[in-house]
Amino acid sequence: MARAWLFDNGGGVRSMALLVVAEMAAMSLWFVSAAILPEMTAEADLGAGRAAALSSAVQIGFVLGALGIALHGTADRIDPRRVFAVSAALAALCNALLLFTPTGGNAQLLLRGLTGLFLAGVYPVGMKIAIGWSRKRRGLLIGLLVAALTLGSAAPHAIAIAGGAEWRVTAGAASMLALAAAGVILMARLGPHHAPAPPFDPRALRLALELRSVRLAYAGYLCHMWELYAFWAWIAAAMTVSFEPSLGASSGEAARLTAIAAIALGGVLCIPAGSIADRVGKARIAGLCMAGSGAAAFVTAVSFGGPPALTILAVLIWGALVIPDSAQFSALVADGAPPERAGSLMTLQTALGFLLTTVTVQGGPAAAAALGWPMTLVLLGLGPLLGVEAMRRLARLRATG
Repeated sequence: MARAWLFDNGGGVRSMALLVVAEMAAMSLWFVSAAILPEMTAEADLGAGRAAALSSAVQIGFVLGALGIALHGTADRIDPRRVFAVSAALAALCNALLLFTPTGGNAQLLLRGLTGLFLAGVYPVGMKIAIGWSRKRRGLLIGLLVAALTLGSAAPHAIAIAGGAEWRVTAGAASMLALAAAGVILMARLGPHHAPAPPFDPRALRLALELRSVRLAYAGYLCHMWELYAFWAWIAAAMTVSFEPSLGASSGEAARLTAIAAIALGGVLCIPAGSIADRVGKARIAGLCMAGSGAAAFVTAVSFGGPPALTILAVLIWGALVIPDSAQFSALVADGAPPERAGSLMTLQTALGFLLTTVTVQGGPAAAAALGWPMTLVLLGLGPLLGVEAMRRLARLRATG
């Protein structure tokens, strides 16, 4: 049944399942530094700026890697499964080298940047593999991949709880998962609609400003990225502070469990959100998610330091709504762009979004130190609320043709 409804070829079920598993395992490398930060800070007495840099270095590396792959056309010149496999293996190696370098030192910053650089050969290339399996259900297919990315992002927190106070166990386990992903992806097939995309064309960049539908999709995506990775990176740290008055020594473990549940819940909801967006409108679903996400951020800030149950509920709602709209922004750019320019415009969109996350991820701890975590969470919530207006205008534009 799934073959007829979702895929244009009978081999899609197995191949998409393998792709989802590989994506989830490889992307566990992304938030390793955030998950092990308390143990690394205790071991090396890291400052807030150095701690944030370990996470933002991944974002910078990813931006550089994504642009490099787009300019070279790597996934078009080489089998994308091989690009994915080699990238996952190299990212695993860079992450494993954290075990043999000074804690929080410059070598680890470089290794985290290189990890992000190679992960650019995993997530965007995975999207290219996914959309080769169907033309009509691409919102859902990308939603499946974003769900895998999200669950993979939650994995380091779960590993950290199992590994206890030894952060090297978490880093090593994540590297093993990414290495396994390199083998899994090679067992998948390419879909019937897989075809080389046009190379990156700098002349297409002006269309990001000239085409109103693309401009609005960019605006919504940037507002979305303003909060997304800062939430994923720092919600466990923020909740540790929030829970401490009530839970004392167990606040750290409770915060990690909350982060795992919130991130994972968002990943699960990516799938039905993608399916619904294909039917009722991508801009509409994205706007609803952003409205709920921004409201949940404010409730989390108001409840901060109060009864843990209320704060946990707000964080779970926030985590559930912070990611399901992500897949729709790329689809909206593709819908609004000339077909021969869509690839270039989506590449630019991704690069700008992840470049913005370097500011919010790096600035999170600094803002918390200056303003406190509640006000920092409010600032994160402003992004999606601004994005709601962009999606409202885009939905109206699409409705009127």
